[in-house]
Amino acid sequence: MPKTSVCLKVPKQQGEKAIALAAKLGLLDKHLSITRDDEYLCVPLVRQPVDAELAAMQRSVPSLEVTSSIFEAKKQPSETLTQALQSKLPTELLAVVPQAFDIVGDIVIIEVPPQLKPHQTLIGEAILQTHRNIKTVLGKAGDISGVYRIRDYTFIAGTQKTSTVHREFGCAYHVDVAKAYFSPRLSHEHERVASQVQAGEVVADLFAGVGPFSVLIGKRCPEAKVYAVDLNPDAVELLKLNVRVNRVDNRVFPILADAREIAKDKLKGAADRVIMNLPETAIDFVDAACNTIKAEGGIVHFYGFVRSPDSVDNLKQRFTVEVEKCGRKVEAFLHAKSIRETAPFESQIVLDAEIQ
Repeated sequence: MPKTSVCLKVPKQQGEKAIALAAKLGLLDKHLSITRDDEYLCVPLVRQPVDAELAAMQRSVPSLEVTSSIFEAKKQPSETLTQALQSKLPTELLAVVPQAFDIVGDIVIIEVPPQLKPHQTLIGEAILQTHRNIKTVLGKAGDISGVYRIRDYTFIAGTQKTSTVHREFGCAYHVDVAKAYFSPRLSHEHERVASQVQAGEVVADLFAGVGPFSVLIGKRCPEAKVYAVDLNPDAVELLKLNVRVNRVDNRVFPILADAREIAKDKLKGAADRVIMNLPETAIDFVDAACNTIKAEGGIVHFYGFVRSPDSVDNLKQRFTVEVEKCGRKVEAFLHAKSIRETAPFESQIVLDAEIQ
């Protein structure tokens, strides 16, 4: 039955951020369905935000406003994966059924524990049953490896394919998970970095993949110029397609090249801002970032891994040393944070560094 509720009205491209903020503050009404039109989302709330909560949200989403609207109650949730498998697996195996997996477009990527391998088709079919928008279930068959940062997959259930279209923050990305690296877990990093780019900036995305940083920057800041570099020919072909599909081809320029080599040539001293999303080996390419940043300085968004007993401070120190080897200086770390756990005792870290 329809219900009138206080809500957040926000432009569609800022919708994901507003929903996340409302949920973090305990304001999101999960029993009502979000409504949308061509320009705005209305996000239902459980109550009127207090002044401090509203101020906190508007710092991140200035265009957000509080109003009221009519909402439909959400349909009852379908059964969970564990519930779908309840009568099909013994209790001891139900306890190790994965509760989290990556969703890229209409593909689920799951890590199946060894003891569940004989039952992986059953698990895949249960995922298709409980997630109606999913067409394919793939299992991880190895670690991300090689200079192209790709992994092998095992087909588990559904339509046998590795390509899809993934959507986030108003952009559509053609992805082939078997040919080019893509992580849906970095969606909020894509948005966070894109929101910092100012009109007139030149951005170098040195390990661009299929373009989730570059394309979103092109969408959000039409007055910026983005050089999107990758060494993987398959990734660059998908990047070119994504640039066209998202209509940013007059400001995002895909380049098939080695980041270190192009930093010495075409991109030397060209950028106000450099993105280094190559966490396994980005520390080895700090020289490329320093060559690419303009002589007067700029910002580097650096992604790396920290494994216990190392810390974020250790990574900051290593980064600082590498910058100094290039004859430059870290003026300040503007942001340093763990983004996500990637393995037991291992986290992915982002450092936003101001380089002089």
